[in-house]
Amino acid sequence: MKSYDVIRQAVDEPGVKAVAAALKVSPALVYKWCEPPAAADDPDQSGTKNPLDRVREIYALTKDIRIVRWLCNEAGGFYVANPDPELRKPLDESIFTETRSMVRDFSELLEAVTESVEDDQNIDPDEADEIRQKWEDLKACVERFVIACEKGQYHLTKKPESKQERSK
Repeated sequence: MKSYDVIRQAVDEPGVKAVAAALKVSPALVYKWCEPPAAADDPDQSGTKNPLDRVREIYALTKDIRIVRWLCNEAGGFYVANPDPELRKPLDESIFTETRSMVRDFSELLEAVTESVEDDQNIDPDEADEIRQKWEDLKACVERFVIACEKGQYHLTKKPESKQERSK
């Protein structure tokens, strides 16, 4: 789905005029955000980039996942990157790498909590933000692992039985 389609559908219920008034912009601008660019290969042709395209550009320029996480959090959810099957290691190594990563991220979360309360028995807003970031890292790591499991990306092969084990 294109960004202008998303905006057009989103403003349909409250109405363009209500959205424009709430954002303190002209209805013409909101209507412009809902239009496809004049040239399909150049989104700048419409004269005004819509807010979704601008956020995408900010992310593309910074590669800072906190931008996407913040937006997802505002929507009541969280962002999880899809597992990349191209970057997979051999399965025996991959599953253990992933589980170690989950344990490491959980340890970092616990460390952030511990450091926050050690000095003054209080968690201030900056410390809470740090804890939030560690929590987001952990959730994303575990969710990627679960998605990979659901997609059947981990197929551990059973080691061949030794002579001793077969004779039992």
